[in-house]
Amino acid sequence: MLMRTDPFRELDRISQQFFGQNGTSARPAAMPMDAFRSGDDYVVKFDLPGVSAESIDLDVERNVLTVRAERGPDHGDGDEVQVAERPRGTFSRQLFLGDTLDADKVQAGYEAGVLTLRIPVAEQAKPRKIAIAGGEGRKEINA
Repeated sequence: MLMRTDPFRELDRISQQFFGQNGTSARPAAMPMDAFRSGDDYVVKFDLPGVSAESIDLDVERNVLTVRAERGPDHGDGDEVQVAERPRGTFSRQLFLGDTLDADKVQAGYEAGVLTLRIPVAEQAKPRKIAIAGGEGRKEINA
């Protein structure tokens, strides 16, 4: 099971709406995410447009997956900026991986500004059949 927690995300969203902020270099906007189960894997996708693959950092420590990415300015130091609405700076997001996921076998890919993680379900968490001996023939029970 995939669990996420970000107690300040809703507070940030409300304050951004109230103050009209859309993320700045001092406080970048959140990293949008989708997560779903596909067969024996959990798939997590993060939107990171304009971020180079080299600036993305993934860490797993004690079932906590941390994603960090950085987007710098597209303009030079001497350029006169007219509008700067796209968030820049360091983005970070943490996912708490349940014991039913195999954190040692996480696979990552990055294409067209989308970071895709595939996290397999641990073998011990997959359903299996248990044979029962005795009585009139063998019976199987789903466990």
